[in-house]
Amino acid sequence: MSVPTIRTSASRTRQPISAGTRARLGGGEVVRGLRRRARLLGAVFRPPGPGGAVYEPTPVRVYSTRLVPSPVFVFCPERSGSTLLRVLLDSHTGICAPPELHLRTLQVRLGREFTATAMAELGLDHDELEHLLWDRVLHRELYRSGKEIVVDKTPANVLRWQRIARAWPEARYLFLLRHPGAIAESVLARRRGADPATVLAEVARYTDAVTQARAELPGLTVRYEDLTADPAATIQTVCAYLGVAWEPGMLEYGRFRHGRFQPFLGDWSANVRSGVVQLARPLPADDDVPSVLRQVAREWGYLGRAAGLRSVVS
Repeated sequence: MSVPTIRTSASRTRQPISAGTRARLGGGEVVRGLRRRARLLGAVFRPPGPGGAVYEPTPVRVYSTRLVPSPVFVFCPERSGSTLLRVLLDSHTGICAPPELHLRTLQVRLGREFTATAMAELGLDHDELEHLLWDRVLHRELYRSGKEIVVDKTPANVLRWQRIARAWPEARYLFLLRHPGAIAESVLARRRGADPATVLAEVARYTDAVTQARAELPGLTVRYEDLTADPAATIQTVCAYLGVAWEPGMLEYGRFRHGRFQPFLGDWSANVRSGVVQLARPLPADDDVPSVLRQVAREWGYLGRAAGLRSVVS
């Protein structure tokens, strides 16, 4: 009995299927199914082009992909009391308010020339990839805290308020105001030897951004002067806006851990470290407000109101 050679065996595998075999396979249905599957697989792996299959990604609804769909952002100038507001909110059992996160500086780099093409097939551009990263950071911090609401109070966020609003269409906003002249005084006191003209231009850039954001976005306006003069009433209003119950223990923020007080994480002055709300310094006289800040001081309702500033929060 001869042993079939490899050539003979190969030739046998190429022979057509007999009628009897077709019948045993169900009258040809299985064969047709296999051929159809082969055609479909060929279409999948055929390069895009004339006659080729083209993958069309499904448009993604941004807010449906967020792990934290409705974070809270404090939009404010620097040196406006945002660290005090942060620690007061962070003392609530349901609010997580970490030190400054500087999300806008967390950037994604597409490492190869084809990376953008690959991500585009998923409906993701460079900005949205960064938004996913920012969202994950917020979600991680919220998860670690075991709370329900996360607040980011980084002052520089307001310089990119349009991007924040695009990243989180359902975000909520707290607009924290302080007398622009007092902000400038505080910055100059903190930065010994700084050029006053440079500082004033910087303060004006922040106050202009806050004004623009307030005009375009819904939110709650809070004044630093009110926060220090009557913290209970002010924080009760903030809690109502955020949909949480007021907790009197929030005012005793010194009893809780709030992370380190150091540069680039927020205010680190003795006032905020004291654990007790300190009354704001007296407002500057109208004539002492620098000319570059006078218009915004007027728009924010500070000129002519050096005393009795209790605001109507809106």
